[in-house]
Amino acid sequence: MTTDATGTDAFHVFDTTLRDGAQREGINLSVADKLTIARHLDAFGVGYIEGGWPGANPRDTEFFERARTEIDFEHAELVAFGSTRRAGVPAQIDPQVRALVDSGAPVVTIVAKSHDRHVELALRTTLEENLAMVRETVEFLRESGRRVFVDCEHFFDGYRENPGYARDVVRAAHGAGAEVVVLCDTNGGMLPAQVQRVVAEVLAETGARLGIHAQDDTGCAVANSLAAVDGGATHVQCTANGYGERVGNANLFPVVAALELKHGRKVLPEGALREMTRISHAIAEVVNLAPSTHQPYVGTSAFAHKAGLHASAIKVDPDLYQHMDPELVGNTMRMLVSDMAGRASVELKGKELGYDLEGDRELVGRIVERIKEQELKGYSYEAADASFELLLRDEVHGTQRRFFRVESWRAIVEQRPDGEQANEATVKFWAKGERIVATGEGNGPVNSLDRALRQGLERIYPQLARISLVDYKVRILEGTHGTDSTTRVLITMSDGPSEWSTVGVAGNVIAASWQALEDGYTFGLLRAGAEPQD
Repeated sequence: MTTDATGTDAFHVFDTTLRDGAQREGINLSVADKLTIARHLDAFGVGYIEGGWPGANPRDTEFFERARTEIDFEHAELVAFGSTRRAGVPAQIDPQVRALVDSGAPVVTIVAKSHDRHVELALRTTLEENLAMVRETVEFLRESGRRVFVDCEHFFDGYRENPGYARDVVRAAHGAGAEVVVLCDTNGGMLPAQVQRVVAEVLAETGARLGIHAQDDTGCAVANSLAAVDGGATHVQCTANGYGERVGNANLFPVVAALELKHGRKVLPEGALREMTRISHAIAEVVNLAPSTHQPYVGTSAFAHKAGLHASAIKVDPDLYQHMDPELVGNTMRMLVSDMAGRASVELKGKELGYDLEGDRELVGRIVERIKEQELKGYSYEAADASFELLLRDEVHGTQRRFFRVESWRAIVEQRPDGEQANEATVKFWAKGERIVATGEGNGPVNSLDRALRQGLERIYPQLARISLVDYKVRILEGTHGTDSTTRVLITMSDGPSEWSTVGVAGNVIAASWQALEDGYTFGLLRAGAEPQD
């Protein structure tokens, strides 16, 4: 929420992740989850957090009860969502309307029908009764001391079919005391030019303060929200990471970033925008969905550069291939190294990793050629920074510097008559002048190899106790050999504060996994400060 010179809230950033966003397929939020997300959103500085529909289900009712005592909101006001009174039922005795008051939320959003066909077919009432339902519900909530926003459901579709009636709904809400009347593209079918035109027309004809609620069915929810602002809307409803029903809602983060960085409109507290990437990823973790790597502004690939041509230009000036400084939204520029890499890509990536390669053309050329040779075999370094850094170190030092030297390894899978399967691995290697033989059992050959290698290494390098394997991906590379095809394995490990990924490529999945495991533990020991053996 921003304020104007008179102290009135001039612009609203309204988040509905906990209500509309929670309707996304695959999201199932507990009350604890909702409380955590609400804290993140408040820290980010949104003006309003729609917490759910109290009275409609026990979970939302409990959320409002707990939020009153467990969250000390610094920036946001909590909003309860509900509906207008039912046809023929006075607002003061309608249990769903009463539940909105009982929630204790200082702000209430009620959804109202603004499409005449929905009124007659879905509500099964008259157009006049629907207007009365809007007026009387708003008036009752205002008399109960609540600020009221009204969501006009299916507004744009209704405006196309019967613009006069759609405007009557806006006037009814505004006249009864609603602070904001929100025009909803409920089916998500609108385009930006249409949205801007309609918002401007309705604003001129009704004088109401208008908001926008855009679904993303045409891929235009963010653009439609910004177009509505251009048309005069001063209230935008969004969800974190664009979560929502079907394909989702307008994404909170691109909307506020565009408003602040492109429109020059201050809509968040000072310094909040730099927390955007962190907040986006934190909420993704709570809802248990992997953060979208290609999300604008906050995705890990949002400022990642792969093409050699881009790298050459960025080396001169990052702004030549970036629309903004990623630090403004808490993100970072990344250089990806692949078979498309040129000298500039390798030099920039080396600098990112702490190596100054700019003055050694022969070394850079050797690294570029080695990358291209390896990627021709199936390796992919853009997703395996740790393997690339080990390759880079080998070339810089002119030799492989490792913490252990493998003599041999083997993995055995035994299928027993009773249907049970036994997996066992043996690893033989040298470390600090000592020959070590270690065995391990697991739920598969790769898991057995991982356990055997870790068991043996931890005797020499106890630092490995802090390292864990957190992700494992297998891909059969394109080819016509079926089960005889080349396999690429990507492994991600973590020491708690950070993660790193390594790659292995071989004719079978176990050998490829071994390569990635070996690189993963080598890089982990490097991070832990262990000394390589010569």
